[in-house]
Amino acid sequence: MKRPFLLCCFVLISLQSFSWGFYAHRLINFQAVFLLPPEMLFFFKHHIAWLREHAVDPDRRRYLMPGEGPRHFIDLDHYIIDSLPRNWKAAVNKYPADSLQAHGIVPWWLQTMQLRLTKAFREKNAASILKLAADIGHYIGDAHVPLHACSNYDGQKTDQRGIHALWESALPELLAEEQWQLFTMRAFYIQHPADFFWERVLESGRAADTVLQVEKRLAAAFPPDARYSFIERNGKLQRQYSVNYVSAYHQQLNEMTERRLKASIQAVAASWYTAWVNAGQPDLIQLMEGITDTVKKRNIQLLGRFWKKD
Repeated sequence: MKRPFLLCCFVLISLQSFSWGFYAHRLINFQAVFLLPPEMLFFFKHHIAWLREHAVDPDRRRYLMPGEGPRHFIDLDHYIIDSLPRNWKAAVNKYPADSLQAHGIVPWWLQTMQLRLTKAFREKNAASILKLAADIGHYIGDAHVPLHACSNYDGQKTDQRGIHALWESALPELLAEEQWQLFTMRAFYIQHPADFFWERVLESGRAADTVLQVEKRLAAAFPPDARYSFIERNGKLQRQYSVNYVSAYHQQLNEMTERRLKASIQAVAASWYTAWVNAGQPDLIQLMEGITDTVKKRNIQLLGRFWKKD
């Protein structure tokens, strides 16, 4: 009788340890909508609640679907970066497929997702557009996380277990709403998606050592009773990082998490926009039901005026 319970506990702990955090993933998709041009914004804004809620679907699938987990990360420190093929077919020709899967495939998977989203736009399949847009938003978010780009993903090699949740969950959950400025430039066209996705991942890889080293120094300066606090949730006392510790980490990282979250939002909007352009800029208004043509036209014109002023 204990096994199902233990399995559920493992899944819940793992979801907290290996994800931006549900809050941040939902925030990324939500904010990305407002960076789109009017022809897209009206459709995406109409479905913004769905896009926000389903931003976490890939994490929900990780422990239910074989092959899902590797799509969220890559252990760059396992490879010689300069000789690592950027194309999936070339990578499979150079390395065993099971080895690639074991060390993560997120930069290659993003290229596949971009093509799928473009195809959905071209076919004017509203359900597929929304599902793929929500999913690629999640994977792009993960690609911006430094600890998703190294094998020491939760500080397990350096006695820093919990740092994953600290960087990508505790910081945005405690600081984003009241302290962070997440406005960014509107969506832009990605000329070379493969290069773009790889550069985002390589940026994350270059930042991984900083994430770990800064927390190591900070932990030495904070006694354990100042590092953590306790809150009551659902009638139970739970330990979490203290606001003082989270704020100090944020400052010593030179606001890295905020910058990576902001970059994630911009990259998601750019991915959506690029897929739409490459599909021939289909009329998304035709895919909306229950809204009169007059209302659609009026809203597009209004949004267009604001878009041109920016």
